[in-house]
Amino acid sequence: MGRYAREFRATAVARMLSCDNICALARELGVNRALLYQWRGQAEQAARLLPEGGASGQEDPRQAKLLLENGQLKRALAERSLEVDFFKAALQKVGARRRASASSGARASTTRSGK
Repeated sequence: MGRYAREFRATAVARMLSCDNICALARELGVNRALLYQWRGQAEQAARLLPEGGASGQEDPRQAKLLLENGQLKRALAERSLEVDFFKAALQKVGARRRASASSGARASTTRSGK
């Protein structure tokens, strides 16, 4: 078993489903955001392995397809979130460098337009 209790993981995954800001949730819980996504993937996989009672035979293939598509979309969204975070950090670093060079009296790195 890992560092976190199974109940804690289940609660965190349940809160993820209704949460708008996963980063804030991760900070609040004191865990890495990627770990939350990992737990969610594990919970989805475990849910797929459990037999569902009460479902008719006609709904199973369609439901399985929707679950698979849902998982793929969630993974794509998680990847895009990581990309957005990367580019935000890069933009902040560029902004900090520009502010540092502007305060030192150095010339700006951009040229003026010919207007």
